[in-house]
Amino acid sequence: MDKVRWASGKLYDPYVGRWSRRVADVFLPWTRAPRRAAWLDVGCGTGALVERILAGTAPRSVKGIDPSEGFLEYAKETIKDPRASFALADAMKIPAANDTFEVVVSGLVLNFVPDPAAAVSEMARVLKRGGVAAAYVWDYGGAMQFMRHFWNAAAALDPAAAELDEGRRFPICAPEPLRAAWAQAGFRNVEVAAIDIETVFPDFDDYWTPFLSGQAPAPGYCMSLPEDRRERLRERLRASLPVALDGSIPLYARAWAVQGRR
Repeated sequence: MDKVRWASGKLYDPYVGRWSRRVADVFLPWTRAPRRAAWLDVGCGTGALVERILAGTAPRSVKGIDPSEGFLEYAKETIKDPRASFALADAMKIPAANDTFEVVVSGLVLNFVPDPAAAVSEMARVLKRGGVAAAYVWDYGGAMQFMRHFWNAAAALDPAAAELDEGRRFPICAPEPLRAAWAQAGFRNVEVAAIDIETVFPDFDDYWTPFLSGQAPAPGYCMSLPEDRRERLRERLRASLPVALDGSIPLYARAWAVQGRR
């Protein structure tokens, strides 16, 4: 994975996990995956996608793999369903035999894998013939609004921050690169779709506090700043974000989803 701190699921979940679940609720029906299937979640993180698979697809089993021990501990503590299991593993070297799973998925992970093509190839290897492999990633460069506001404000105060912006760093997070990655791995009937969700923050503190976790690129950058510069960033964001009459911050987020059959 990218050299970003991924340690505490409890801290990460309020940042992205809560929104990932909303994307998953649209993503999973879109895959048209069969019921009673054996699933693999590559880069399961805190278990947000596993949780939604268990709740909405009647799986036979769901295995989640991730390289973060802290995230896996959180997933194991919060998901007690006996159909779910978790293992420490690398997306580029999945510990499973060929043709093992009927459905292989990955949520918000591919851009953090050093070699995304290797990960997609591994997803194809462990997928059974006729099975579906699907993934989603944030539209970092476009309509992932709460991160776009953060990086726009950060770059306005510190031009060097622009080089850390996920929108620049992760070119795979767009329709054509995703389609190409699936095609190159040999998948058939490749589809790409946009998934838009509302990300309404009750107040500014609810928006700002997750950036203090130090996990993921934006929070990592935020917590690397001296206190005075972090305060300037905070106030610039407070002034630039849209605010509704009730004090909430109404934003939306787009994820790009891709799927194909083996």
